[in-house]
Amino acid sequence: MEKEKEKKQLTEIKDEILVAALKLFAEKGYFNTSLTDIKDQIGAKTTSPITRQFKTKQTIASELYHVILDNLNISIDDIRRRNKKVVDQLREIVDLLFTLTVDAPEIMRFLLILNVTEFLPEEKSLYESKPFQKIQKIFEAGVKSGEIRELDPVMIYCQFFGIIFQVITMILNGVNGKKISVYQSSAWMAAWKSIAK
Repeated sequence: MEKEKEKKQLTEIKDEILVAALKLFAEKGYFNTSLTDIKDQIGAKTTSPITRQFKTKQTIASELYHVILDNLNISIDDIRRRNKKVVDQLREIVDLLFTLTVDAPEIMRFLLILNVTEFLPEEKSLYESKPFQKIQKIFEAGVKSGEIRELDPVMIYCQFFGIIFQVITMILNGVNGKKISVYQSSAWMAAWKSIAK
């Protein structure tokens, strides 16, 4: 019983550190955030709780990247299961990304604004990550079914997500004037038309 309680406390501390680090990385950037900043954010007296859980700031960033990508991966699997048509799968993925932009902007800042490969050189880029490799398979299925034009797979990705990611980045940077739902709808239409057959 005591071990379970201790394990739960360690998990809670770990989660608290990850949430604090994500917030700080999104606000200040990775290189401008120190372990002391994270310590202050969680209200600890020393950095010991942090270094017990994670050896370095880079370890924290790596864990964050994996948690975010794992959650995206699960969501994309769920989207693919629920929708038969490629257009519906891609529309729901875009909706998910815009929902994250509104509800969890720190996650989208971490993925799109911070250059993860600068501080996590051993990690795969977003394009090479599991969730986005699954999206590549959706694009391939769309070409095969005739929903998407026959283009180089990298060009399909660039045309589609170039639009989506640029609009989300502008929103994250405060360039707006309309409701996000207006941008979301317009971005979806432009991205889909750029690849649709």
